[in-house]
Amino acid sequence: MGHSRKKLDLTGQRYNRLTVLGPAENIGNRTAWHCRCDCGKETVVRTNRLRSGHTTSCGCRAPGAVPGAGLTLTYIDGTCVEMLRSKTVRKNNTSGVPGVDWWAAKQRWRATICFKGKRYYLGCYARFEDAVHARKQEEERLHDEFVREFTEAKPEAPPQVDSNI
Repeated sequence: MGHSRKKLDLTGQRYNRLTVLGPAENIGNRTAWHCRCDCGKETVVRTNRLRSGHTTSCGCRAPGAVPGAGLTLTYIDGTCVEMLRSKTVRKNNTSGVPGVDWWAAKQRWRATICFKGKRYYLGCYARFEDAVHARKQEEERLHDEFVREFTEAKPEAPPQVDSNI
């Protein structure tokens, strides 16, 4: 004996920058919703992508989106100022420290740093703390100084976005 399920209605609900206007056409056997983004553009999003947080805007905040429409990133010589400033740790990082990873073949911790499109090898260490120290020293020398110089310069016109990224 089956039971009935009340049909889900997301009309009027907000999911990050999206407000659900009402149901849209079904995509396969999945329900989709007609949504309006805070930027004014309308889009259709599947239920599971809205509720899980995978889709948070019409795409206006994605890297490479039209400058001025949401999040814009500043690249100078292939280096993103905002990423350096926020000291972002990537999702696939397993050590918790950017630029420090376990090199299984050598059974040691490896320290590296990327700057202006190049990766620099900072050494291999038996102790995690030593690899972290090496990385932090180079972050301060390269990244922090770069961000400081950019912030102090305060360019009148926004820098050109590096199209090679």
